[in-house]
Amino acid sequence: MKANRGISSHGDGNTISNNAVGSHARVMAASPAERTGTAVDGSVIPTDQDTWDIGIVTILSEELRALCDELKLERHKTPDGLYFYRGEYATPSSTVRIVATQTQSQGQRSAMAALENLRRHYAPRLWALVGVGGGLHDEHARIGNVIVSTEVVYYENRKINPLGDVRRRGEHRQAPAQVVHAVNAFFTEHGTPTRIYGQLASQSAQEYEVYPGLIGSGEAVVADRDSDIRRYLEHYNEKVLAVDMEAGGLSQYWQENSVHHESNPGWIVIRGISDNADEKKGHAHHDLAARNAAHVLQLLLPFLC
Repeated sequence: MKANRGISSHGDGNTISNNAVGSHARVMAASPAERTGTAVDGSVIPTDQDTWDIGIVTILSEELRALCDELKLERHKTPDGLYFYRGEYATPSSTVRIVATQTQSQGQRSAMAALENLRRHYAPRLWALVGVGGGLHDEHARIGNVIVSTEVVYYENRKINPLGDVRRRGEHRQAPAQVVHAVNAFFTEHGTPTRIYGQLASQSAQEYEVYPGLIGSGEAVVADRDSDIRRYLEHYNEKVLAVDMEAGGLSQYWQENSVHHESNPGWIVIRGISDNADEKKGHAHHDLAARNAAHVLQLLLPFLC
């Protein structure tokens, strides 16, 4: 009678691991790097030890510098030549692993490319867009104030009829429920508005305010108080407090990539107001707005992660 040796497998979907066959056979445990998987699209799926809690996209150098100073992030260059800024931040309940990057240019497309780079290299559990924006609301969105948004209105879709009649068709997206709950908990604890002292030395004695609100997003740099974009957003929802050029790309990227993994990261937008989206728009208040936004993110970390 012959002995039956080896492994016989029939049918689809069989997985055999940690097996050894034959004389003197041994099972060799894979290293953490070897246990890291590869998704169908070629991106790396990190092990638990390699997971990152929050991936941040910035647009301007002032925004990235403010985050590095606030969260003590350090530069890291990947073998394929991409630059990321990484660090760990201790909250009362956990240590948050943070990675940030800067887009190549303004706009929705460049923001989506930066998000893809973060996803492929770090697969963070939460996306954050942090930096400056233009304020629409005279009372809430004063220069230096910060808007925390879990809702985005993308205003670019439109129909152009004969005689130049333009009818905009907004898209409204909301962040996942757990992110909304986290932001609500922050404002419950800190008040609405939250009042914080300025982060620049020249502003340290002055308070700025933090509000929850909607972000309007498109491809236009709005520098006209009578712009049809401002009128449309104010009519669409009076709680649209600020505008930017990237939040629409963030919400779209999140929606379209929800099929990659079982748990799709949440997202949040934090915009320090650097101008009032009018003819006075300029660069004078970028540093102030960026540093206030970075500080608000740091305050939100215990609630988000």
